[in-house]
Amino acid sequence: MLSQRLAALRQAGTASGLDKITRGLEKESLRVTASGQLAQTGHPSALGSTLTHPAITTDYSEALLEFITAPSSSIDALLLQLDEIHRFVYTAIGDERLWVNSMPCQLSGDSHIPLAQYGSSNSGKMKTLYREGLGHRYGRLMQTIAGIHFNFSLDDSSWQLLQQHSGEQQSLQAYKTAQYLGGIRNFRRNFALLLYLFGAAPAVCRSFVNGRNHRLVPLGADQHTLHSPYATSLRMGDLGYQSDAQSSLVVCYNDLDQYRQTLLAALVEPYPAYEKIGLHDAAGNRLQLNTHLLQIENEFYSPIRPKRTTLPGEAPVNALQARGVEYIEVRCLDLDPFAIGGIDRQTLRFLDIFVLHCLLAESPLADAGEYRDNLENQRRMVYRGRDPALTLRRNGDEVAFNGWAQPLLDELAVIAELLDQQCNGAEQQPYQQALAAMQARVDDSSLTPSAQILAQLRDRQQTFYQWAAARAVEQRDYYGSKPLSPEQLQRLTAEARASLEQQQALEQATARGPSFETFLRDYYRQYQLG
Repeated sequence: MLSQRLAALRQAGTASGLDKITRGLEKESLRVTASGQLAQTGHPSALGSTLTHPAITTDYSEALLEFITAPSSSIDALLLQLDEIHRFVYTAIGDERLWVNSMPCQLSGDSHIPLAQYGSSNSGKMKTLYREGLGHRYGRLMQTIAGIHFNFSLDDSSWQLLQQHSGEQQSLQAYKTAQYLGGIRNFRRNFALLLYLFGAAPAVCRSFVNGRNHRLVPLGADQHTLHSPYATSLRMGDLGYQSDAQSSLVVCYNDLDQYRQTLLAALVEPYPAYEKIGLHDAAGNRLQLNTHLLQIENEFYSPIRPKRTTLPGEAPVNALQARGVEYIEVRCLDLDPFAIGGIDRQTLRFLDIFVLHCLLAESPLADAGEYRDNLENQRRMVYRGRDPALTLRRNGDEVAFNGWAQPLLDELAVIAELLDQQCNGAEQQPYQQALAAMQARVDDSSLTPSAQILAQLRDRQQTFYQWAAARAVEQRDYYGSKPLSPEQLQRLTAEARASLEQQQALEQATARGPSFETFLRDYYRQYQLG
């Protein structure tokens, strides 16, 4: 199937639509003080409303900024957007700086991690209460971890060509949805490779694990830095966005209805441990949105999600059911502390290759056994990714990492060649160059970001905190050396003000509308449909 689809795209040449691949980025970064502590200040009003601003919001905490680019078919344009957002943010945060690592700065416990606030509208209250619930369920420390999400979609011209080649007779949207879900199944089979190549979280500050069970060890004589010698991305392991409660949740990606039904079950069935937390405290204040396994769909910690732009107040699973999959969101990427802005062109090009391969390769239906094998591969890669003795599971067999990765890289080479045929820039064979750089990392684990971070910590005799703080200063200085033009600043300031006006309008409408409890009942009624 892969070779036939590649042949069809190759034969179509410039009509293949591969030059119109659309990408987006969602990048998180903690605001920290000049001394490297988590910022306790509120979200700067000069940056606009976190509820309604299209590009600048917050994730779990007031201090955890999230930058969202508009979709773009140009990698350069995407990075320029991200660069511009960073420059604007630095005009508003005084002497604070953005932490450039996924694992957080020095922390003083849950009480010093302020929840993100979204105002008095019902939708704003719901967002804050959701985060309150996450804190009670998992603790607030886990929520200070940052990452970068990569959104990807093929242009309809590509899908039309592939559908015509396949002979499938359903609607174009039904075909796209089936192919995106097939791509997600393939992604889950192979994303351990991304953890190896781009994992940049092999160590943490001791403050992050104070009072928690862990398997980390000090880095040499440094008692302030804890690590695992062969770790790649601790963010993607049991110290990060993983949940024992969700370990029994097997979400099926074989078709859209099965995906929706498995998520719905987690959204409507009470979970004993969360029932024990309760809905309200002694004073009657809400502690969480509900006592179910998932408060909302975003609580399902998956390395990839099918996505559809939602209407106001619409549940994501219902948007998917009504209009099908629009794009996929890759969620397993650490911030790259060696790259300005957390990600670079080489990484984005490799992600193009990897995700396109997932979409084009044959994708058998998955079962619960494969689901568990994928999770086991993730666990092994998180802690032992650079271990020369590492094996991963494939079709129930144990396979040495190089033997697991090389056949995949060989297939990616054909994708890289195809994408290079669509490039008109001055750079020669940029996709094949990106793949060659990743092949070198597979051949030599010392070239991976995780290995380089540990090597620098040892060579410079710095703690993780000292090393990461220095990188944050470097990037702050970089952005400060190239301020926004007056026109850029005027445009971004106007956008921020407009978002504040939009939030105010929502809050005024809330004051005239239904109560928060009625709003929540109406929202959750969606999950009872069908």
